[in-house]
Amino acid sequence: MSVCIALLRGVNVGGNSIISMPRLRDAFVHAGYADTRTYINSGNMLFSSEKSTEELQRICRDIISKTSGLDVAVAVLTAEELADALANAPEWWNKQDDSKHNAIFVIPPATADSVCEEVGEIKPEYEKIYCHGKVIFWTAPIKTFSRTRWSRTSKLPVYQQITIRNANTAITLSRLAAGK
Repeated sequence: MSVCIALLRGVNVGGNSIISMPRLRDAFVHAGYADTRTYINSGNMLFSSEKSTEELQRICRDIISKTSGLDVAVAVLTAEELADALANAPEWWNKQDDSKHNAIFVIPPATADSVCEEVGEIKPEYEKIYCHGKVIFWTAPIKTFSRTRWSRTSKLPVYQQITIRNANTAITLSRLAAGK
């Protein structure tokens, strides 16, 4: 049995797509998922399952729809996939206090390569990017954030194919999934 992490896209942010995380956790428990818990209110679920992440992606969307009436995109990773991605994060990621450090999770069937291609070439004077598996690591100084290519993804169709967590959240989810 694997510990899995479901990352709900765009919930409980800015008053949109409001989902009760305790209610959602209870729905996962009722559906038979063990070790079910949430982390902060921004759509992070952890649970144990033997199913594939592809199958869990569909199941999560179904549970969310039945619980909240919302159609929410979900990225699902195993604890091992997230730990591997973080272990292979570039040396510059999450290092400078005056920068934004995001883990951009790709929602299948999209791939990191297809997302990066649609966003386009980065502006290396303002941002850095690196892909590993289902995760795109991105860093940009806060003072020049608005000049970056990736700061404009919300205006692109590809934005619906990703869900973003800051470095602290991604690292904490990995620790929680590892039982630490």
